[in-house]
Amino acid sequence: MSEQKPLILVTNDDGITAHGIRTLVGLMKQLGDVVVVAPNSPQSGMGHAITIASPLRLNEVDLYPGTPAYECSGTPADCVKLAKHFVLKDRSPDLVVSGINHGSNTSISVLYSGTMSAAIEAAIEGIPAIGFSLCDYAHEPDFSHTHDHILKIAGHALEHGIPKGVTLNVNFPAKSDKPLQEIRICRQADARWQEEFDQRKDPYGRSYFWMSGKFVNDDTGEDTDEYALSQNCTSVVPCQLDLTDYKIIETMKSWNINERNSAIPAPAEPNELLETGKQQS
Repeated sequence: MSEQKPLILVTNDDGITAHGIRTLVGLMKQLGDVVVVAPNSPQSGMGHAITIASPLRLNEVDLYPGTPAYECSGTPADCVKLAKHFVLKDRSPDLVVSGINHGSNTSISVLYSGTMSAAIEAAIEGIPAIGFSLCDYAHEPDFSHTHDHILKIAGHALEHGIPKGVTLNVNFPAKSDKPLQEIRICRQADARWQEEFDQRKDPYGRSYFWMSGKFVNDDTGEDTDEYALSQNCTSVVPCQLDLTDYKIIETMKSWNINERNSAIPAPAEPNELLETGKQQS
């Protein structure tokens, strides 16, 4: 690989053969030298899980002509860890891009997303990173309208850098008969998933559940990722690694948390806890 070109690591959570990562690899090859390390099977909804109870497998595969590619048995976060510390141990990537995810990762979904967790893992390692997602759950969605915006966003990230501890969460609306509009820098919408559980019985009469639900957005702001998508725009949300709510620290200090009050029972003796446990079992 050329030392003059930026080194770009491409990963995802839909698996190394997914259409979205194939699109992303082709685009990143226009910007630099590319290496692919991605899961060998779909890992959607894995969040920031890592594999610690079983060995990881890493195999080089011939999927992208002229581009080194490796499939990993682990999670998206595992892929980034292995890429940095084993595959690319002699040179750190200039940029990590994850996606293009088959489905939205706006708002609170960033916490569940394997796509974004791969990008966040890169940021933890001190590498500029971007997660790309398309709001289309079709088996073979059309990514063609995203190409120009992906190149612009990744190109600017390579030129200007991304602040330490920040990851870009980029979402595209599904392709429609109207042209994609501008790129908007947004905040995360204050929205949530409202879960539903479909309880069923297996042939032995034991209960099992399918989790489903709907996305509820009560945020009426026009500066959010959800609003940008509703306007057929690309949303870019800079996400920080530090989850501390600094505004609440001083408020919580007023709790005098080391003092006991009437609402807090005295701790039970160890033997009492054992007896309580036996009664409950």
